[in-house]
Amino acid sequence: MFRGNHPTRVDEKGRLKLPADFKRMVDEKYGEKTQFYITSKDGKRAEIYPLKEWEAIEAKLAGMGSMHPAKKKFLDVTNYYGQMAEMDTQGRLLLPQVLREAAKLLEDVVVLGSQTYLEVANRPQFTAKLEAEPLTDIDQAALAELGI
Repeated sequence: MFRGNHPTRVDEKGRLKLPADFKRMVDEKYGEKTQFYITSKDGKRAEIYPLKEWEAIEAKLAGMGSMHPAKKKFLDVTNYYGQMAEMDTQGRLLLPQVLREAAKLLEDVVVLGSQTYLEVANRPQFTAKLEAEPLTDIDQAALAELGI
């Protein structure tokens, strides 16, 4: 289970060094030669899925009709931003160029745990969003209904 935040940088070649805590979890759960699918659902954040987790999503999608509009939209956007990636010997992943540019993943980023995958966001934009859109009483009430 990925959780927490690890601020880092994307280098000039578009590579993200996986933070040590997350790399250790990947190695333990998925193996050192893990492949990843890196994509986005909105072009604002990169989503890094160990391939096993992405394949579970694909299996669920296979149950929908091939002409289902939501499936088509989802595949269009995740394929547009998506790319297979393999970690190099230094623990780096190359983020897809089209996604780096759209999400402005050019230098300072945050790497956030999202249970079964990692999210990468532009750090200044992410912190500005946190300040502009804090958890509200309505959000807290919705979470309380789940016992959180």
